Amino acid sequence: MKILIAGATGLIGKELVRQCHEVNIAVHYLTTSKEKIQQEPNYQGFYWNPSAGEIDKDAFEGVSAIINLAGASVSERWTDAQKTRILESRVMTAALLFNSVKSIKHNIVQYISSSGISIYPSSKHKHYTEESTARSDAFLGRVTIEWEAAADQFSELGIDVAKVRTGIVLAKNGGALAKIVKPISIGVGSALGDGQQWQSWIHLEDIAGIFLFILNNKLSGVYNGVAPSPVTNEKMTKAIAAHLNKPLWMPKVPAFALKLLLGEMGSIVLESQLVGAQKIEAAGYLFHYVNFEQAIEDLL
Repeated sequence: MKILIAGATGLIGKELVRQCHEVNIAVHYLTTSKEKIQQEPNYQGFYWNPSAGEIDKDAFEGVSAIINLAGASVSERWTDAQKTRILESRVMTAALLFNSVKSIKHNIVQYISSSGISIYPSSKHKHYTEESTARSDAFLGRVTIEWEAAADQFSELGIDVAKVRTGIVLAKNGGALAKIVKPISIGVGSALGDGQQWQSWIHLEDIAGIFLFILNNKLSGVYNGVAPSPVTNEKMTKAIAAHLNKPLWMPKVPAFALKLLLGEMGSIVLESQLVGAQKIEAAGYLFHYVNFEQAIEDLL
């Protein structure tokens, strides 16, 4: 099998490439940096520039599936320019892939898109599954709605579409965990807001594994990319502090202070999504890291 990955050099993408190579899946990947183009038997790079509508269509040769992980970081301050980048880097990349596939002869039967649990409204009490129809009207919620609509275009070409609503990805290098650990490791960690907001997390190995599972089993539809055991922000903070053997003596950081410091971006740490993983489990995926303590034991 040969697949095309957009975002292969990112956090999830690198782990997904590793797992693909373990099972002899060859990878074509798209990059905006010509310096990152490699040409190996199972790993071949191709240039694209979504903002300019440029793409090397040789990237689609021999490919049976596309996995799109591309998207600008949401953890940089949300200026108007950054908010535009966050949206366009998701919607425009999907549009360029769609228009390119539409214009060529191909053998692509599956399109798998990253998405986000931020599509669900913030709530400390509601439990969200893929069947939940409530939608967030916050910025990231609106972005995710457009992101998924861009992915759904591929069904017009007779291509099966799957969307993975990814939670907080925990990894050894990069991602959210390093930012959470840093203040705790120097003894000034504390819960954020009231600490009762739900954090639906997932280990890097498992989120990449879910993409690979959906690919191998030719699944379509929406799947929540979260571990089966969400935790509150306070529990997450305490578990990390206990693992690092660090005290938590600071008071909780009040929500108004976070909003002053981070602006609208503060919603990332203050919003609450209690999200279930039952659908991907019912499909047969077996999580490597079910509990938060188990995950940080591995990662820290």
